[in-house]
Amino acid sequence: MNQFNSLEDIFEAFDRLKVLVVGDVMIDSYLWGKTSRISPEAPVPIVNVVKREKRLGGAANVALNVQAMGALPLLCSVIGDDKDGADYLRLMEEKGLPTEGIVQSPERVTTIKHRIIAGGQQLLRVDAEIEHNLIDYEERHLEERFLQLLGQADVVIFEDYDKGVFSEQNIRRFLELANQHGVPSVIDPKKKNFLSYVGCTLFKPNLKELKEGLKAEFADENLPAFEDAVEELQQRLQVKQVLVTLSERGVFVADGAEKTYIGAHRRSISDVSGAGDTVISIAALCMALKTSLPFMAGLSNLGGGLVCEQVGVVPVDRQRLFEEALRIGLFKTHEHRVA
Repeated sequence: MNQFNSLEDIFEAFDRLKVLVVGDVMIDSYLWGKTSRISPEAPVPIVNVVKREKRLGGAANVALNVQAMGALPLLCSVIGDDKDGADYLRLMEEKGLPTEGIVQSPERVTTIKHRIIAGGQQLLRVDAEIEHNLIDYEERHLEERFLQLLGQADVVIFEDYDKGVFSEQNIRRFLELANQHGVPSVIDPKKKNFLSYVGCTLFKPNLKELKEGLKAEFADENLPAFEDAVEELQQRLQVKQVLVTLSERGVFVADGAEKTYIGAHRRSISDVSGAGDTVISIAALCMALKTSLPFMAGLSNLGGGLVCEQVGVVPVDRQRLFEEALRIGLFKTHEHRVA
């Protein structure tokens, strides 16, 4: 565990880190408009367009959070060799994200989620995506890019959205490579590959994903059953360190048999979108610095809460996070441990 003398030391150390983010990327497309009448052609509202916007989503939003915290994100993924793929690369360049880890394939389409919003609410979402696994040459190119970037990385985030970039085979291979290079691996899982991350360093599901992944049925308030599920997860994945986000009840972190609950901070919640991306980004940075797990969980929890105050998917505000962490004395930790 690294020794830091202050919160300032930790935040300054973030600036020196490089974070490899591998996983499913996408474009979040928004069309805002006004509606005042129903179409004569069908019982649907007519939306007059006021504004359009495209944003980086999926693993790319994790990269933006890493960047917002001062570290350098190295993004690795597969997109389509199509118009949306060109838009995606343009958006990366606009945000100052390096693009050498992105593989373009004519066999895939770039995942894009179109949202139509009027009167302050979403009326419709139209998705274009392919969810099947990568074909052989895509796998080979992705592994080449991954290995090329891994040599530069202090930590690697696996960001799984079940869009086909990850398979049981390449997860095993990528974890093997990370372990060979001594690079800690932090996992943000989804349902399909949930139990494939054997031998990772830190596993971060939310409570719903934990239940679905283990096919476990228990009430959210049943802490003994919840802790039993975490122990089962530790055994099945051969992982000591597990961080579970508990929504409005905060976070839980296990380090072997040591368990820590950290409560949520009172917030004016506007939108929970992107909170998980913020949590995994901050957790990975803390893992790279080898901070204590309770500190990592506390700072991640604080960051996730802050982005929930914003509308839409936005990266964390580093300065505000620092000020909040300083105000509550997070550096001294405020955990509740369970023997």
